[in-house]
Amino acid sequence: MPRAPDRGTGRPARRLEWNAGTREDILSPMPSALTRRLQKHFGRNPFKLPVVEQMFGFHERPNLHLAIQELVEGVGRKTRLTGIVMSEHYENVTLSKLSRAVSAAPFEEGPVEYADVPVAADRNLACVKRGLYTLTDGKAPVALLVSEQQFARQSGITIEVMGLDREAAEGFVRRLTRLTRAGKAYRGQILSLERDCYGAFSVRFHSLPSIGRDGIILPPEVLRRIERHTLGFSRHADVLRSAGRHLKRGILLHGPPGTGKTLTAMHLASQMAGRTVLIMTGSGMGSIEIACSLARLLEPATVILEDVDLIGTERQHQSVDANALLFELLNQMDGLSDDADVLFILTTNRPDVLEPALASRPGRIDQAIEIPLPDADCRRRLLELYARGLTLDPADRDRLVEPTAGASGAFIRELLRKATVIAAEENGQGPLAVRDRHLDEALAELLVAGGALTQSLLGARVKGEKPAGP
Repeated sequence: MPRAPDRGTGRPARRLEWNAGTREDILSPMPSALTRRLQKHFGRNPFKLPVVEQMFGFHERPNLHLAIQELVEGVGRKTRLTGIVMSEHYENVTLSKLSRAVSAAPFEEGPVEYADVPVAADRNLACVKRGLYTLTDGKAPVALLVSEQQFARQSGITIEVMGLDREAAEGFVRRLTRLTRAGKAYRGQILSLERDCYGAFSVRFHSLPSIGRDGIILPPEVLRRIERHTLGFSRHADVLRSAGRHLKRGILLHGPPGTGKTLTAMHLASQMAGRTVLIMTGSGMGSIEIACSLARLLEPATVILEDVDLIGTERQHQSVDANALLFELLNQMDGLSDDADVLFILTTNRPDVLEPALASRPGRIDQAIEIPLPDADCRRRLLELYARGLTLDPADRDRLVEPTAGASGAFIRELLRKATVIAAEENGQGPLAVRDRHLDEALAELLVAGGALTQSLLGARVKGEKPAGP
């Protein structure tokens, strides 16, 4: 019942509240709604009940939410979820604070806040951002608090569990952690890690096109070596494991720019169904530890590090950050157990800057394979590949094989694209046909007008003359 106001002040009267287990009366305000909820749920004053805490990174939010759902929605678990409103934005809510009337005063019941997090297949998952679950674990009452630590020294999502005894709270937290680490939202997906200006990591989901073997234009023996060290290990993982052979492996794809290193890595990723793929590039390079940790938890997994030379230069010239990142990568690769089915695919245009560090830590990279500039046969196949969907008149692609000696796959693709644009400008609204003169003009524009810089940007070392027109 509400209390009459104090006659002297007009404020609600304070009362003497007896706290069980103590020998003193404590003058305290009326318990808040959240405190009363805990009292009712446990059937006793909660201020002496044990609380077990676990911290999760923000990047683990969807897995944590799915784990909580799995636990609280089980048979026989009557659950109530209550939102929490804080009077001070910088105040952190804890179960210990909610267990006492005085410390619970800044917190009130309110709407449940959700974070709408992108997940696979262009879907979103509404995850509880801050809320109090009261539920029954078997026959024992349990309280679960989800909150965020945004302004603490270690930011992340805090999970607190209150139980009648420490063992009950610990058991619930460990089951929740185990389900979260299973990575239900991430397993078998293609992910990348990004870090914002505040240092917080987030996970992005990707969808890779299915790149068939005919889309990889390499000398046959080079492609066979790559597939044996990647697809072959995955295909025969059980046999290798039973024979006592380790599955952890690393491959370095190196060669000039534009020769298809990244495309080859994407091909391998798309051909290994069921594996979790983590792609690291740009600012995500700073998340090496988290990426390797996820790969370990979500194995079988593939970690793709593009342009790894950007984090490792020759020791006498590299920055402290680059040096730390490179050796963090090597340490993480070394820290994986031999039976971990984790494949590392590294790409680089400059293997020379990596060799000293990699040679000093042997065994991290098992195979280095050069992706060369295409030879005459590969250039002919590239012209066939990138001419698909075009009407070539005449359709003599061989006349471009010799002039494109030293060209990369990226150069040949751009050559046909530019020729298509030139043909479209000439034909207007008429039927589009790419003729010899369009190819000649495109080649001259790339080789002559574009200058050495354009060739460099497209990974070309073309020395031949443009083909003569008909």
